[in-house]
Amino acid sequence: MRPRRFLSSHNSAESETNPSPGTRRRESSAANLVIRFLTAHLLGATQEDKVMAQLKKILLVDDDEDLREALSEQLVMTEDFDVFEAENGQNAMERAKEALYDLVILDVGLPDTDGRELCRLMRKQGVKAPILMLTGHDSDADTILGLDAGANDYVTKPFKFPVLLARIRAQLRQHEQSEDAVFALGPYTFKPAMKLLLTEDERKIRLTEKETNILKFLYRSNEGVVQRDVLLHEVWGYNAGVTTHTLETHIYRLRQKIEPDPSNARILVTESGGYKLAI
Repeated sequence: MRPRRFLSSHNSAESETNPSPGTRRRESSAANLVIRFLTAHLLGATQEDKVMAQLKKILLVDDDEDLREALSEQLVMTEDFDVFEAENGQNAMERAKEALYDLVILDVGLPDTDGRELCRLMRKQGVKAPILMLTGHDSDADTILGLDAGANDYVTKPFKFPVLLARIRAQLRQHEQSEDAVFALGPYTFKPAMKLLLTEDERKIRLTEKETNILKFLYRSNEGVVQRDVLLHEVWGYNAGVTTHTLETHIYRLRQKIEPDPSNARILVTESGGYKLAI
């Protein structure tokens, strides 16, 4: 489910059309609205969907509506995140079952449950994403309870947004390098530790170790296109017996597994002497 989009200018109040309960995405200026309009009409909706897919999905759970709205707006203004909201533990659990999030921000004091207990339940349910807890208490005992419940970090209110943002980015970087990382890769859910891709209908696609490492490195590349020699070095290391032909063979086999039409690659594409994931 895509979050609500709030389109606003500096001189007008926020407005929304057909909102879905508990979710929110904001645009901070009229310029962003113009960009979206041009994107949708000149490049097509599918191109806009690709831009949306590159944003990190954050689940924000807090019963304080003012804080939720302010924090959502600030996060969206970075142009790195989509923010989905839940005002209580029940809604948060429903959202966690419905979608895969890159990070969860979870308040300790929820109206229907203790946030630490909710954190524990999310971990039992299989949520692997980093969980960052917000609390009005700053004692060591509170911090220990939160971390023991499965939280990755603990932030005391009131906090400065740049500090919170830095902690969010640090948790995302750390998680992407961990074996627990789960990524949305086009139409697939990518589980590197299990060498596995899951389709939208839960069909399993098994990967070899090299195929897993190829996808993992391409996904984590900030430059987009990865040159063949760089990919060879990262996946095979210093091995004089490995050539670009070896890499091309693995790319060919990988496309047979993940592309609807392997002869016309749309996910793992060749570009400028290298490869990239078009997701």
